[in-house]
Amino acid sequence: MKQMRARSFQPKAWLIALVMVLIPLLTGCDLPQVSAEERIFLNLNLDFLSEYQLPKQEFQGTPVGGLSALTYDRQRNLFYVVSDDRSDFAPARFYTLKIKLDSTDPQAPKIQTINIESVTTITTEDGKPYAKGGVDPEGIALSPLNTLFISSEGIALKEIPPFVREFDLKGQWKRSLLIPQRYIPQLENGKLIQGVGDNLGFESLTLGGISPGAIEPFRLFTATESALTQDASSEHPQQGASRNRWLHYSIDPDHSLLVSEQLYPMETPPEGALYHGLTEILAIDQGGHFLSLERSFGANGFEVKLYQLSIGSATDTIGIENFRGPLPGVQPIRKKLLLDLNQLGIQLDNLEGMTLGPQLPDGSRSLVLLSDDNFNPRQKNQFILFRLRGKV
Repeated sequence: MKQMRARSFQPKAWLIALVMVLIPLLTGCDLPQVSAEERIFLNLNLDFLSEYQLPKQEFQGTPVGGLSALTYDRQRNLFYVVSDDRSDFAPARFYTLKIKLDSTDPQAPKIQTINIESVTTITTEDGKPYAKGGVDPEGIALSPLNTLFISSEGIALKEIPPFVREFDLKGQWKRSLLIPQRYIPQLENGKLIQGVGDNLGFESLTLGGISPGAIEPFRLFTATESALTQDASSEHPQQGASRNRWLHYSIDPDHSLLVSEQLYPMETPPEGALYHGLTEILAIDQGGHFLSLERSFGANGFEVKLYQLSIGSATDTIGIENFRGPLPGVQPIRKKLLLDLNQLGIQLDNLEGMTLGPQLPDGSRSLVLLSDDNFNPRQKNQFILFRLRGKV
């Protein structure tokens, strides 16, 4: 028995000796050092390719303006673009656009032309167009169900609530998602005391968690442009470094479920900014990575920054009544500056839309940004094309 024990011990002794020899070798190697930021965020870069201004025009009796968001249909090679017309100039609607790229130089493709293919009126649950002043469409996203989800900011000063609704490609209402009560505007003596701020509701909308060829379930995300009325404070005011709310839904063909809510922290606005808000979010993978667009306007014109986000470690805030004061234990959505668009050397307009577009000649994905001209003759419907480099 003793001999068996002695023999069984010898391999372990050799293993220990081998480890002792390898330790100095391993510690002497230049192993790559990975920072916490590198573990959280993707290695992304953007190349500015071109700018295009869609001419002022009418299409089938509607003024083409207020273009607030866009989404790309890869199968049809079309873009669906929502107008934020409150049915003032024409019924609430979306346009179908065809963007043609000039790839003469495959390393630097440019937008050559943008043609309007069609316009589609969206309808209420009873199949009628939205009444004048009764809706404010802002976000749009194409789903794997071959439908469009559209968000509305609501009209807070009329106590018209924000919404996220699903429509077929003919504009017919299909369903509405549940919106928590805290988002519903309430007035007291003509003053907002609860809910989304005036013109500060669901400006952004994106779908995520979509596997190729799959239709269920997928995820939908929307966020407020600024803090809810009851979340605003002197330290985190609306139009300032506000604490916005971000909603996460799970969607399948027959059901929808509100999964969670997170805190999105706005950056401090530039000096002299009159308006400052989150205008768009975009899911770029299935791992909880997004892009966000923050836009300011003031004495220096429009200032826009693009951030990469990671929501994986963000705290679920669904049970937190308001965001005023200290929030111990709450981890907000993590952010990293990706691009300051004011460094591009072009005059920026009111950028509010963002989507991943067609594949470029070199195999990379395109990123397309869009501005809302507010139906103002001094502003423009501006499209900006980027190459997005990295794993997306």
